[in-house]
Amino acid sequence: MDLDRLRRLRYFLLDMDGTVYLGPRPIPGAPEFIRHLRDSGRRRLFFTNNPTRDAAAYSEKLGRMGIEATPEDILTAGEATVRYLRTQTPYRKLYTVAPESFAAELEAAGFVLDDASPEAVVISFDTSLTYAKLERACLLLRQGLPYVATNPDKVCPTEYGFIPDCGAIAALIEAATGRTPKFIGKPDPEMARMGMAKIGAAPETTAMVGDRLYTDMRMARAAGIASVLVLSGETTAADLEAAEDAPDFVFPSVRELHRALCA
Repeated sequence: MDLDRLRRLRYFLLDMDGTVYLGPRPIPGAPEFIRHLRDSGRRRLFFTNNPTRDAAAYSEKLGRMGIEATPEDILTAGEATVRYLRTQTPYRKLYTVAPESFAAELEAAGFVLDDASPEAVVISFDTSLTYAKLERACLLLRQGLPYVATNPDKVCPTEYGFIPDCGAIAALIEAATGRTPKFIGKPDPEMARMGMAKIGAAPETTAMVGDRLYTDMRMARAAGIASVLVLSGETTAADLEAAEDAPDFVFPSVRELHRALCA
């Protein structure tokens, strides 16, 4: 392990689910690790592909765990999707498979949620998913409407196990329609660049810390930043052994990453 390179890192993009916390509880050592980043003059931005809360709600959740963060310290796939839709597409009338929180985020950004005659279909991790939502999405997609998804994660790690995420919903829709969406969140390197711009980071001194090979680590490679895998969430040691591309650094959790930074 190249500890000199690790200690030169000054900017950390931090995944949350499976990296900083599981459900309502922090990963052991996570609050101390994040305080160390602040105390050592490093900057951090919390990253998540989970759009079921907005930045303010994530800030409050982290605060309840003893982790200081403002809404400006957080970048969600929901926010990234809103930015993409506003700046890269003409679509303003949307059919959504989404929880109320993300639907409200879209409406606050000026989009009209339209079940009858939308211009595009947008799906996300939706814990309020119903068959009726899936049915309408599939019918619209078979008509050829543009198709966007917040994130490709197949599962979301929780304190009680792994539950279906947006990628699993997209796989179901693909089986019914043959359509795959444009995914906006990790591993799209544009999300990493968006995050680095928020904190004034340079790629050569930035790391992505996360628990998934196919989103967090893939995005890090595509964006030219250091990849730090933690085994506290989705990825197992067996998954890592079978991976074609090894991350730059691997730790059991952020607790051990903290120790390595201090060594």
